[in-house]
Amino acid sequence: MTSPTGTPTCDALIVVDMQTAFVSGTDAVPGAAQLLDRVGELLDRARAADVVVVHLQNDGPPGADDEPETPGWELYLPVKPGPREHVVRKPRDDGFDGTPLGELLVSAGVRSLAICGVMSEMCVRATATTALARGYQVVLPYDAHATYDVPAVPGVADRIPAHVASRVAAYSLGDQPHNTVPTSAVTFTSRS
Repeated sequence: MTSPTGTPTCDALIVVDMQTAFVSGTDAVPGAAQLLDRVGELLDRARAADVVVVHLQNDGPPGADDEPETPGWELYLPVKPGPREHVVRKPRDDGFDGTPLGELLVSAGVRSLAICGVMSEMCVRATATTALARGYQVVLPYDAHATYDVPAVPGVADRIPAHVASRVAAYSLGDQPHNTVPTSAVTFTSRS
């Protein structure tokens, strides 16, 4: 099923690593306030449509900003646990790798999903890549994922602004995901 904009209607939302260390304080990704607004908008619409919502939570190594059980590791946006909303902890970038995410989506009959969160070129991209390889339709709204600036390498390359790094990460997925749509174009319909 597609929306009037031609974007697939999603029956799941994957929220990637919206953890305190990455979206709040002085070390937040650039544009964190807008990102929080967009992800919050997706969450509200997904919950209203009663679709599957999965919050991925990265378990960083000791000393990392997202080390488990530290303040930076906590999910920033409130979770509403229930039969349709889940938290899945992950040990690596890919939300499917070593987690029950795949089983959860299959058991719910999910066919298309929206993915949002941080970091565009790491965990968001890795999770989207596996979702595509598993045959899911993927919507990656361009204003609902973010990352940090890529630092300059003296004599080799200038600094790459975060918004450019995010767009490049999305486009590196090829032409299968819908990555040129804004959050406002994403629609949800429950399969239950």
